[in-house]
Amino acid sequence: MFTVIRHSWPLLLGIMLLMVGNGIQGTLLGIRGNIEGFGTYHMSIVMSAYFVGFLFGSRLTPEMIRKVGHVRVFAALGSLISAVLILYAAAPDWVAWAVMRVVIGFCFSGVYITAESWLNASATNETRGQTLSAYMIMQMVGIIAAQILLNVGDPGGYLLFVIPSVLVSLAFTPILLSASPAPVFATTKRMSFKELFRASPLGCVGMFLMGGVFSALFGMASVWGGMAGLTVSEISIFVAAIYVGGLVCQYPIGWMSDRMDRRLLILILGAVGGVLMLMVTLLQPHFVVLVIVAAVGGGIANPVYSLLVAYTNDFLDSSDMASASAGLLFINGLGAITGPLTTGWLMEVVGPFGFFLYLGVLNALIAVYAAWRMTRRPSMDSSETGAFAVLSPSASPIAVEAVLEAAQEEAHSAEEAALEAEGAATAAAAADADAGSSAGSSAQTDETHADETQSGEPPRAG
Repeated sequence: MFTVIRHSWPLLLGIMLLMVGNGIQGTLLGIRGNIEGFGTYHMSIVMSAYFVGFLFGSRLTPEMIRKVGHVRVFAALGSLISAVLILYAAAPDWVAWAVMRVVIGFCFSGVYITAESWLNASATNETRGQTLSAYMIMQMVGIIAAQILLNVGDPGGYLLFVIPSVLVSLAFTPILLSASPAPVFATTKRMSFKELFRASPLGCVGMFLMGGVFSALFGMASVWGGMAGLTVSEISIFVAAIYVGGLVCQYPIGWMSDRMDRRLLILILGAVGGVLMLMVTLLQPHFVVLVIVAAVGGGIANPVYSLLVAYTNDFLDSSDMASASAGLLFINGLGAITGPLTTGWLMEVVGPFGFFLYLGVLNALIAVYAAWRMTRRPSMDSSETGAFAVLSPSASPIAVEAVLEAAQEEAHSAEEAALEAEGAATAAAAADADAGSSAGSSAQTDETHADETQSGEPPRAG
């Protein structure tokens, strides 16, 4: 891991600073919108606009990179992000914010694709998995750090908009001045949605529903906090808990997914999330309980996303991973657009806790559909499934394919090492048994020889 950081630190540092900027603007707008008196549904449109831009960016950025190259695309999109972050405070109008959110969503999508293809090309086969894992950890660290920075200024002023703009500008300095050459951009083969749905109906439906869960959790949490009367520090703690839960729970759930039917695990996680969120809607508990619920919600959402990708790839050839990932990300993006809009409407109809009601219903739907799919297709033996890989919802198809391939290679290496160790242990046991048998035979011969000597008989030939 230290070797990976030494070779890729400019890009990793830049990504962390970018994620600080993205994390601040996502939460800050929800708080500032409440201060400006914007309606809940208007803010849901603003939050949804980011995912509209993100979806378009995922489709158009590859062509931009092929035309003008990684460096120019990276620099241009970074400049736009920095400018939009300043303009939020200069134009406090929900329509203007919605337009700027489309732009910034497009730019961040392009930046992720550019950075991930750059990292993927600079890594070797031995370090690719660790490199992209470090990249995703830095993303999470940046977003969590952003929630802490929210407490250093007044959300009604300019400082909290200036800080992310400066950080985003600084983020590109180590990247653009590094000695690493820009890679050649590879084109991903397309897979039709019909083929993708035929391969994994649960993957497609689950991804659409998870898109709604993610966009509500990460887009509307601060809007809910402002509507519920939380302070800035309480909102930042609540949002940070979502990301911490997502980071911590990926690994134990991933370990379980390699040892049981992934549909059953998706069903259990969806059911737990659904019941928990619906209970919060009814009971409306104390803030401390809400923070725990946020951590559990994030701890369910992130692993389920990775589980759905892994489950879909269990039914595909390795050559189709990238195209399938692109299709799943597009479906996830469509679901993400609907998430804030539906959440905002529910919050206006039933009050602030409509936020948790929406999350509960979507988690329950995932569980119900997973249960139904278990009756339509026999389970696959865990020895036949691909390896689980920790994935970020913002990861491009390039990163998803690379991480899955690296995880698969690591799983094969571990399996081969286990087989070799088992073979060595078997050989050692057999050698010990042979040695014991020889020693026993020798002892028996010596005993017979001694008896014959004592009786005065000449020893018999062996």
